[in-house]
Amino acid sequence: MELRYDIVVVGLGHAGCEAALACARLGLSTLGVTLKRDRAAVMSCNPAVGGTAKGHLVREMDALGGQMGRVADLAGTHFKTLNPSKGPAVQATRILCDRDAYAAGMQAVLFSEPNLTVREGEVASVVVEAGQVRGVVLGDGTQVLARAVLLTTGTFLRALMHVGEQKEVGGRLGDDAARGLSESLHALGFTLGRFKTGTPARLARDSIDWDAVSPQPGDTDVRPFSWRTQVEITRGQPFPRQPAVMCGLTATTQATHQLLRDNLHRSPLFQGDIVGRGPRYCPSLEDKVVRFAARERHQVFLEPEGPTSPLVYPAGLSTSMPADVQLDFLRTIPGLSHVQVIRYGYAVEYDFAPPTQLHPTLETKAVAGLYFAGQLNGTSGYEEAAFQGLWAGIQAALKVKGEPALIIGREEAHGAVLVDDLVTKGVDEPFRMFTSRSEHRLKLREGNADLRLARHGHRVGLLPKEALERAEARAHAVTQEVARIKRVGLALRLKRPEVSYAQLAEGREDFPALTPDVTGEVEVEVKYEGYIAQAERAAARESEASDRWRIPEAFRFADVRGLGSEAVEKLSAHRPGTVGQARRIPGLTPAAVTLLLVALKRGKGARGDQEPGCG
Repeated sequence: MELRYDIVVVGLGHAGCEAALACARLGLSTLGVTLKRDRAAVMSCNPAVGGTAKGHLVREMDALGGQMGRVADLAGTHFKTLNPSKGPAVQATRILCDRDAYAAGMQAVLFSEPNLTVREGEVASVVVEAGQVRGVVLGDGTQVLARAVLLTTGTFLRALMHVGEQKEVGGRLGDDAARGLSESLHALGFTLGRFKTGTPARLARDSIDWDAVSPQPGDTDVRPFSWRTQVEITRGQPFPRQPAVMCGLTATTQATHQLLRDNLHRSPLFQGDIVGRGPRYCPSLEDKVVRFAARERHQVFLEPEGPTSPLVYPAGLSTSMPADVQLDFLRTIPGLSHVQVIRYGYAVEYDFAPPTQLHPTLETKAVAGLYFAGQLNGTSGYEEAAFQGLWAGIQAALKVKGEPALIIGREEAHGAVLVDDLVTKGVDEPFRMFTSRSEHRLKLREGNADLRLARHGHRVGLLPKEALERAEARAHAVTQEVARIKRVGLALRLKRPEVSYAQLAEGREDFPALTPDVTGEVEVEVKYEGYIAQAERAAARESEASDRWRIPEAFRFADVRGLGSEAVEKLSAHRPGTVGQARRIPGLTPAAVTLLLVALKRGKGARGDQEPGCG
C-alpha cells in the first residue's frame, strides 16, 4: 500500500502533538503515526505542566499558536506560582493536571483537526533519495510518501526498561519500543547516543496517611497559561474547570537512606546495567542518597493524578530499584508506613541523536526535509519537547510551502535559547531548560511572552488575529502608562521595592482604569528598567570580549566565588583555554560564564592580544 501526505510526524507525545497540529493548521495534509492511538499525549512521568523556565516555554508556545498551555489550563487541578518572592524573571506557573483529562483533551484536539490523520503503527525506516527525504515505511510494509518527515520518538528508540535485575523492552510501561528506526538512522549516517530517564512508583491514594504529611494547597489566585483561557475568564466563564486537589509534603528519613545503601548491589544503575546518562536535575533517589550522602532528608511531594484518580505521584522518588526494595523504602517515609503500590518505578534507556547534527530549524544537516524534535534531541521534560515540536512543525510547514523560515533570536524567547544551545553546543546529558541559560533572562518573563512573540505566531499563520490584537492592545497600554508615569514624575517612587502600582494609584483620579495584566507589566518595566539595561550592556561586553580572555592552565574553577557544582564539573572536565571556549561548553550557563570572566578580570587570568579564539 502507498499513501501520500505533505508531512509525516512520527510519534505523538508532547513534541509530536505540537508538531502535527502546527503542520495541519498551516494547511498541510499531515499524518501522525503512533504505536497506540489512545496513548497519544500521555504524561509518562509527573502529571504537571510548567515550572521554572518550563512555564516560560509554555507561555511562549501559546503566543506562537501552540496547544499545550490551553490543554493544561482545562485539565488543571492545582495551580501554583513558583518563586513568588523572587524577581519576575524567575517567577513561573506550574499546573498539576488530571492526567487522564490532559491526554483526553489533547487527543480530542488531535482527532478533530481537519488536516490531520492519526494512524497506529511503527515506522520501520526513513526513505531518502539523493539527500532528500521521500517518506517512511511502516512495519506492515505500507509506504508513506511525504515532502517532510518529523521524528518525535521520545524515549522509544531501542528502549529498555529496568526494575532491579529485571529488564523489559519498552519505552514506557505498557508500551513497546521502536526498534527498526534506530537502524535506519544509523544507515543514513546519523550518530546516536544513549540516555536514561526514570519514574517513581504510583501509590494507592487511600493507603496514604494524609494526616501525617504537610498539606500543600494550590494558589487561590490562579494564573492560566493560555490567552484563550484568559479571555474566557474575562467574559465570566468559570475557572478552573476541574475540582481542586490537595497535595502533601513529606520527606525521606535516615532509615530510607540506609535501606537504599544496603541494597545498592541490586541497583541496575550502580551495577553497570544502565549505561545511558540520566538527567542531572531529576536523579533517582538511590543516586541522590549516594551523591548527597550528608543530606539527612529529601523532600517528597505527594501529587494526586486527578480529583477522582486512585493514583498518587510521589515527586522526588524516581527509582529503578527492585520492587521489594521500593516497597520497603517507601514505608520508611512519614505518611507512607502502610502504603500500597499500584505500579512500581522503573528506568528507561533509549537512543538519542546529538542535536549538533541539526540546523537551527531542527532540520537535519544530512537529509533535507527530515526534522528531529523532543527527547530524540537529548532533552528532558514535556515543555522542552513540546517547544521543539512546535518549532520543527512550523519550520517544516514553512519550507514545504516555499516560505522563509521563522527566525527568533535569543533575546526574544527562552525557546530560541533552547534551540540555539542544542544545535550549537550539543548535549552531554539530558538537557533541561533554566532561565539562567539566557543572557537576556530579565527581558524574557512569563508575563510578556505574548508581547514578545504574538507577531511571530500571527505572521506564520498559527495565532488568530484576535490574539494578536489583544497582545498589541496590551503592549500599547503598557507603553503609554510607563511613559505617563515617567512624565508625571512618579517613576522614582514606583522603583522603590515597597511601593506597588496599586498603592501608587490608590485614591488618585488621574490614573487610568487598567487591567491587572497591564498594571503588572507596567510595574515590572519601571522597577527593573535599570537592571535590564545594565544586564544587556554586560551581555554585549562579555560577548565581544570573551574570546580574548585566556584561562591559565592551572586555573582552579572551584575557587570562583558563586560558581555552582555543575559549572565547576563541566569546566574542570573540558579545561577551556579561553572564556569564548567556555561559553560553548554544553550546559554551561551565561551566568556561570559571567562569574568566570569576573574572576579573570580580578587578576586570576590573562587578557590576550592575539586573535579571538587563540590561546
